[in-house]
Amino acid sequence: MEPRKICNGVDLLGALDWNRRLFDSLIPLPDGTSYNAYLVHGTEKTALIDSADPKMADSLMQQLEHVERIDYVISQHSEQDHSGAIPEVLKKYPGAIVLCSPKAKPILVDHLRIVPDLIRTVEDGETISLGGKTLRFIHTPWVHWPETMVTHLAEDRILFTCDFFGSHLATTELFAGTNPYVYEAAKRYYAEIMMPFHMEIRGNLEKIKPLAFDYIAPSHGPVYDKPELIVSAYADWVSDRVSNLVVIPYISMHGSTEAMVDHLVSALVSRGIEVQKFELSTTDIGKLAMSLVDAATIVIGTPTVQLGPHPSVFATTHLANALRPKLRYAAIIGSYGWGTKAVEQLAGLIPNLTVEVLGTVLCKGFPGEETFLALDDIAEKIREKHAAL
Repeated sequence: MEPRKICNGVDLLGALDWNRRLFDSLIPLPDGTSYNAYLVHGTEKTALIDSADPKMADSLMQQLEHVERIDYVISQHSEQDHSGAIPEVLKKYPGAIVLCSPKAKPILVDHLRIVPDLIRTVEDGETISLGGKTLRFIHTPWVHWPETMVTHLAEDRILFTCDFFGSHLATTELFAGTNPYVYEAAKRYYAEIMMPFHMEIRGNLEKIKPLAFDYIAPSHGPVYDKPELIVSAYADWVSDRVSNLVVIPYISMHGSTEAMVDHLVSALVSRGIEVQKFELSTTDIGKLAMSLVDAATIVIGTPTVQLGPHPSVFATTHLANALRPKLRYAAIIGSYGWGTKAVEQLAGLIPNLTVEVLGTVLCKGFPGEETFLALDDIAEKIREKHAAL
């Protein structure tokens, strides 16, 4: 890829990773991803904002081939997919200084072995002039590490945000426009990475409100040329609002739990409740995470394996606890052959979820009429709770 012009003196240097399908050995990437760096030319100095994943460093360095001088390398986030190529940049530009938040400096030293003398920390609200272009640094901790910050280019009304507002998406489109494909990728990104910090993001949304910007330039995905769309989406996602939605992650070994789930889905739908069910042996966990952004209720369905929940359900429940969605209610359903402690073990996995448990329904063997009536009772309790939202 060649550098792409956003406006006079500001270029996106994109490293597109079309083939990557897993991030952090956990997160599915159905559409690949990108690692965006931005080159800002002033009349006196030049700054590079973020870099690229180390395995894509060659792509970044090729785009810097004819750039004679870089004075500042701005690390908005120390994670390797954004700062990993900084050592290569510093080799090419030995006079460059790395700018970062105070909390980022030790992380860059530890993770990338950057010489501390080459790093200068910037305070919240501090500015630097490149000559005709002024960069202001705004600390935005916990989007999604403690050291993160954004950079505002006042003269060109651009907000560079690194992971904040990002989307895992490999695309040749420079601008997002109103493309729903980008919106979905951004929601997936929020769900998988940002949702645990939704309370902190609320505060950071307030911090950027006074800034004037016509573009949001994240370090994953296209540039938002209609930034109000993604800002309002984030405001909704981090709000206390939940939808009339029940999410059911489950797995079934011999059909008993599946029969219970199917009956509950029918009972909920007949009561006017939207349901999304996820069979965990085939589920894209990103889709499950996206559903949890808005859901009011989660119902966990599990068979019993050696007295406890199925390992896939165990892992998914642990993940839901880590994501900290704004759920209001929960229930557990499932089956067992001769004995079970699945409910007790699952309950111990969700200390971060401040939910009201509406009940548990467990059956020995295949469900019969008594079990189905108990599931109807769970469905009615959910209807009553959702009606009061």
